[in-house]
Amino acid sequence: MEFITVIILALFVNNVVLAQFLGICPFLGVSNKVSTALGMGTAVVFVMALANLVTYLVYFYILVPLGIEFMQTISFIFVIAFLVQVVEIILKKVAPPLYQALGIYLPLITTNCAVLGIALLAILKNYNMIMSVVYASAIAVGFTLAIVLMAGIREQLDINGVPKGMKGFPISLITAGLLSLAFMGFSGLVK
Repeated sequence: MEFITVIILALFVNNVVLAQFLGICPFLGVSNKVSTALGMGTAVVFVMALANLVTYLVYFYILVPLGIEFMQTISFIFVIAFLVQVVEIILKKVAPPLYQALGIYLPLITTNCAVLGIALLAILKNYNMIMSVVYASAIAVGFTLAIVLMAGIREQLDINGVPKGMKGFPISLITAGLLSLAFMGFSGLVK
């Protein structure tokens, strides 16, 4: 039951983008097309789940025994940077069009505060290894949900037309704000 609660909270109530406002750069930058947004979401799911697994192991089997817990942030950043490089190499070989579509936003997963923030939060919440990976995966799926929803809305706005003064970034910010308000409504469900 605890797993289900964590998953529902991560997807809707504490959505990393729309309720916690982490990972906004790729959210706004890659949400032009649903296919690109789905690719970015998949990459984030892979990186975030694997990053939480590895950072958990690094923290509890290297940093804590050596008494250097204060090095968690820098060591977590190194782990995340390595994993993003692996994803980038794999995407370049397996899906070159997606690699091109993601462009600069793929390496920016390294500096995506959501990936680091969730790794730190999992340690702070004292989750065990399995719960940490479940939590990170659910958060990443919530990120994917948010970015795909945003991309779908932006595609529809392009098809239906937007007044000239609202095209581009202004309508994107308004849409993101409305989505955020909608997701914040879920927080009233939990006491």
